[in-house]
Amino acid sequence: MSLTRSLVDVRPLRTSPLFRRLLIGRTVSVLGGFMTMVTVMYQVWDMTHSTAWTGAVGLAQALPLVVFGLFAGAWADRADRRRVFLAATVGQAACSLLLAVQGFTGHVPAAGILLLVAVQSAFGALGGPAAGVFLPRLLPKEQVAAGLALQQVAGQSMMLLGPALAGVLLGWFGIGVCYLLDALSFGLAFYGAFGLPALPPEGEPSRAGLHGVLDGLRFLAGHRVVRGALITDLAVTVLSFPVSLFPLVNAERFGGDPRTLGLFLSALAVGGVVATGLSGALIRLGRPGRVMLCASATWGTALVLLGLSAGPWTGLALLVVAGAADATAVVSRSTLVQTRTPDALLGRVSAAEQIVGQAGPSLGNARGGLLAGWTSGVTALVTGGVLCVLAVAGVAATTPELRAGGGPATEPGGP
Repeated sequence: MSLTRSLVDVRPLRTSPLFRRLLIGRTVSVLGGFMTMVTVMYQVWDMTHSTAWTGAVGLAQALPLVVFGLFAGAWADRADRRRVFLAATVGQAACSLLLAVQGFTGHVPAAGILLLVAVQSAFGALGGPAAGVFLPRLLPKEQVAAGLALQQVAGQSMMLLGPALAGVLLGWFGIGVCYLLDALSFGLAFYGAFGLPALPPEGEPSRAGLHGVLDGLRFLAGHRVVRGALITDLAVTVLSFPVSLFPLVNAERFGGDPRTLGLFLSALAVGGVVATGLSGALIRLGRPGRVMLCASATWGTALVLLGLSAGPWTGLALLVVAGAADATAVVSRSTLVQTRTPDALLGRVSAAEQIVGQAGPSLGNARGGLLAGWTSGVTALVTGGVLCVLAVAGVAATTPELRAGGGPATEPGGP
């Protein structure tokens, strides 16, 4: 196969001006988001010097997604998704502006900062499900996976750039400027979606309140492919997400060198960028379920080998492999969700995917930290990887439709 066919498929950029605008706005906004993540952690630590408070930052981000996510998805399935996304973007920008104001004045306690973070996350819980319908409505079905891969490579690149840029700007200008730049980045996200056509749900709109949420859950319970994709991702993240173990593993196995620790997250992002940049061949296979299962098992295997490795460079190489596997699994999972879910239910299913994708790693970090406290970082890393591989094998064994590559657009279990 030629190198050109292996590279990420750029047809969505050529054929859809609306997608190009969305991608540019989303990329800049993701960059701002990573800058704010680093800035919040830095500010809270500087104010409290407490790991309990810095740990609470993750809870402030995750809890609104869990509490409001499915209801936000039901709302997105009743309304014009474009309007919902624009309103959520304005809300997120307002929160960043308030963070910037307190950053310049310095008169808000740590609890107030966490409250602003939680409100901003609640607006994100609203905008995420609405944005989940954009690509299937804007791109031909055969280009949706390519569009998701382009989003992923842009997001992984911002994961590399954002924290480093935040560190430089914090040193030069202070926390207020970092928050302000994040607020401005939402302006580009707003611009990217403003030119979209109206995107009301196709088919019967969601029922109001809890009834609509239950309809979405019934669809998830009945659609074996979509359910299997989300269960796989939840099992992988909860059982084996390793970031909270990095400082301890670095101390136990690599002498506590801060240079090694600083490269751990970068190695994951490098693997993600490379994998999505070379995703063309896998996307053209047209087997997202099989690719997701293999990539998820590769993630777990790489973490087991990381725990057993003796040298820092071998460990970093394994993290690059893990990052590549994770990015591949994310693209494949999103492709399954967005191409196998009816449009009328896509907001609610996207909300469930958002909860799994963002709350799962937080739970996985907590699991790893607790287990490492009882045993060791290496034990927590190796057992997590083994459990991940076993869970993926269990999903593969019980979901033949996923092993076959995917399922039909609908299956029993819809409303």
